[in-house]
Amino acid sequence: MFHRIAGHIPRGEIEWRAIELELKRHTRMAVSKKTAQKAPVCLEDQLGFALYSASLAMTKAHKPMLDRLGLTYSQYLAMVVLWEQDDIAVNQLGARLGLDSGTLTPLLKRLEIMGLLTRRRGEEDERQVFIDLTPRGVNLRREARQVPAQIQAATGQSDAAQKTLRNLLLQLRDTLNDA
Repeated sequence: MFHRIAGHIPRGEIEWRAIELELKRHTRMAVSKKTAQKAPVCLEDQLGFALYSASLAMTKAHKPMLDRLGLTYSQYLAMVVLWEQDDIAVNQLGARLGLDSGTLTPLLKRLEIMGLLTRRRGEEDERQVFIDLTPRGVNLRREARQVPAQIQAATGQSDAAQKTLRNLLLQLRDTLNDA
């Protein structure tokens, strides 16, 4: 759907409002089983593929900046949450990132080895683990501050366009999570 709407408009000139309206129109449309069976399966028409390939491109755009910080994209996202809220429980961090403990634990272990954070058991409940940034982890925030602006420049999109797209993606995520 994104491809059909935005495919013929030059990069940087995409009318996100039109995309938003088109997406809302399509999400309200009920597709009968008969229509769904007749619909051809084409890669470019798959919303999931558009999201997947955009995610890969976004991760690739972050890579040179994050390499300078010594972080992977997942580690960067975890650090962003920790810069927002230090002294957070691991399960809260996992909920914010949408990661389970099996994925999050090795990521945190690596950040701890890098000297960016420490993990400690809860005083009242030893089953709970809390994360604290080290001074090195706090200082890394200064170096990472330019990442969002550099990503915005790489996308060629305005603040308003990015906000609209982000809101649409969050709405889609919430709808799918509630389904």
